[in-house]
Amino acid sequence: MADPLSPLTVPPQAVADYLSGYHPAPGVADELFDTEGHIRPVWADLVATLHQLTPEQIAARFEQGNQYLRDAGVYFRQYSNDPLQERDWPLSHIPVILHESEWAGICDALAQRADLLELVMADLYGPGRLVSEGHLPADLIAGSREWLRPMVGIAPVGGHFLHLLAFEIGRSPDGSWFVLGDRTQAPSGAGFALENRMATGRIFPERVTRARIQRLAGFFGAFRDAINGLARAQGRGSGAAILTPGISNDTYWEQTYIARYLGMMLLEGEDLLVENGRAMVRTIDGPQPLGVLWRRVDGSFADPLELDGASRIGTPGMVEALRQGRLGLVNALGSGVLEMRAMLAFLPRISKILTGAPLAMPNIATWWCGGEAERAHVRDNAAQMLIGPAFSCDLPFDLGGASALGGTFRGDGRHGTIAEWLEAQAGQLVGQEAVTLSTTPVWDEGRIQPRPMTVRVFAARTAQGWRFMPGGYARIGKSGDATALAMQRGGSVADVWILSDQDVPEETLAPPPQVGEFQRQSPGILPSRAADNLFWLGRYVERGEDVIRLIRALHLRLAGTDNTADPLLTGLRTYLTELGVDPDLPVPAGLLQRIATARGCAAQVRDRFSVDGWAALGDLERTAQGMAATARPGDDTARAMSVLLRKMAGFSGLVHENMYRFAGWRFLSFGRALERADALAALLLRFADIAAPVGSFDIAVEVADSVITHQRRYRVETGRDTVVDLLALDADNPRAILFQIRRLRALAEDLPGADDHGRPGPLLTALLPLEAELRVALPDDLTAERLTAIRAGLQNLSEILTASCLR
Repeated sequence: MADPLSPLTVPPQAVADYLSGYHPAPGVADELFDTEGHIRPVWADLVATLHQLTPEQIAARFEQGNQYLRDAGVYFRQYSNDPLQERDWPLSHIPVILHESEWAGICDALAQRADLLELVMADLYGPGRLVSEGHLPADLIAGSREWLRPMVGIAPVGGHFLHLLAFEIGRSPDGSWFVLGDRTQAPSGAGFALENRMATGRIFPERVTRARIQRLAGFFGAFRDAINGLARAQGRGSGAAILTPGISNDTYWEQTYIARYLGMMLLEGEDLLVENGRAMVRTIDGPQPLGVLWRRVDGSFADPLELDGASRIGTPGMVEALRQGRLGLVNALGSGVLEMRAMLAFLPRISKILTGAPLAMPNIATWWCGGEAERAHVRDNAAQMLIGPAFSCDLPFDLGGASALGGTFRGDGRHGTIAEWLEAQAGQLVGQEAVTLSTTPVWDEGRIQPRPMTVRVFAARTAQGWRFMPGGYARIGKSGDATALAMQRGGSVADVWILSDQDVPEETLAPPPQVGEFQRQSPGILPSRAADNLFWLGRYVERGEDVIRLIRALHLRLAGTDNTADPLLTGLRTYLTELGVDPDLPVPAGLLQRIATARGCAAQVRDRFSVDGWAALGDLERTAQGMAATARPGDDTARAMSVLLRKMAGFSGLVHENMYRFAGWRFLSFGRALERADALAALLLRFADIAAPVGSFDIAVEVADSVITHQRRYRVETGRDTVVDLLALDADNPRAILFQIRRLRALAEDLPGADDHGRPGPLLTALLPLEAELRVALPDDLTAERLTAIRAGLQNLSEILTASCLR
């Protein structure tokens, strides 16, 4: 029986069909072909699969992967003038494939490097011998903005500074691997790797290959258990959370995804406070203790009191909580100092000093030329010091007037001496990555082409030592620009498959089932900021729906008359203007702003919001924006508003039918009910006034979506009494003020602070008189003054809720 990884399983015709134009550059290693020009065994099944498909079938499969990513809402944020500009996840559809034996060697080498970085970190923030003994230049460390002086002497919870690392590695022309950079501060990409895997699963569902791909879930389960272990060590009730810089961060989506996947809270700096040296989460039930933070915020921004005073995303007092040993951090503040490229120049020697062994995996050849001694050494030995294509120099240097450069410079692919390199540059700066990287297959315009790539390797500290994520993430260079691997510069990302010789077991995050030990888990605590965003999401969705109905009412009447001075049209225009909506535009900016603000509130709670709900809001926003460019006044705009109403109803239905009835749902529902009650009161004030133009009663009933109900209930034309009775006093009409106030009371009874030592709390104390008054009122009782007072009472409810739960 043939070896399943044998290249003989690749039909010869496959090479001719799809690989005829695949030509790796001379002197460059390739992932698909070995040095003899043969397809590497680990690629055999994938190449055979592609051979069995037509170009149209391949394109359809790739689109399935893209559609999955769009449906899942996967994006990264493009840095631009628009801080919230989102871009689809740039998946390179063909994975990178490595054999498990090669991967094991990579992980062993990087485990040594991870231990070395921990030792360096412990020294820099402890005894400082590496600097005092001259192994690291003092001005290099002191000059780094990532070296945080207040952290010196602070022992980390659990005894370790580093818990999650990422290494950017590349393959050199001789086939060996080298390190391009260390990610020690807040490594990103692990969550995206999970979605890379899900997308490639849609593209290549064949079991024959997928059964031998090592799974990713075990890595995340082990890391989650390690974080929870640190949290438990902080005492009973201490939890773990992810600290995010916020929605404008380029990897915010990943942070929300990881929070959901691992069942952790996603917090911003303002969600935390420090009391008596203890980090606490601001929740709707008051401050709750926090044991561990997995931070995605750069260290210098974490505490405006002791670090960067200009930070608006940190938590005052965090350093003090660390100093007292009452907060664990992944990774320790100040770990960004290890990411300096100049640090690579010293790690080989430091490895021998601290561990007695050389680096098992070398890093990119780097010279640091920032100190006087280093400049003199380079100046005196420039003609003899050999460099390769991976040469890099950080900080200014001056070689006796031959060249005076500053910044970070990397080799241009040639070998030689430093003097020869400087002469070749003729004083010009080389500012882009030009190391010789291996190439990997990508699908480009109907055929497979080689592109440069690097692999990002993630390592997590567990009780058993370093645990490595088996593949998942590679960066791929852009066509026409081999150096553009970063997504911000047009690069893409591929899944990495670690292929075993045998089928691998399934892995999940769920613990093994235990008979008789099942326990239902609590939904968890709700931070005040999340509750606030859900509350205002409900309000802005309702405001958007109200404006849509008013615009439709206006344009239905515009289509039925040529009298632009009609008093009813004038009244509608005036009312819309008072709401901040331009009545002369079919799809005014005021409507788009309401929808965008609602989506912005949802974005702040992406970790708590359903994928379908998010997609529905996005579809609503895109549809409204498209209509703004095409809708014409009259019937066309009226039909457009009907489409938006249906999409709005789709979102509301998803929320009502599918959202778990936890505290977050109650705040969202409270916001919608409060806003609807207020909008109905405002509508009656304007269009149920005896002095209002003829037809105003009909507008009130129409905008309140109660036309059929009115016909069935009263069987007469609209009048003030019937309209006020239906839209204010009917306890069975969802479009009535009383109905919404009763709903507010039911929701308030389940919110924190509902009971105050056996008596109604402040929110219910304000609600109950409103409900009682409306229950006994007659239409004549609801004068303009009384409706205005109801609106004031509703505003008071909002203020009470904010004061009691949302601060």
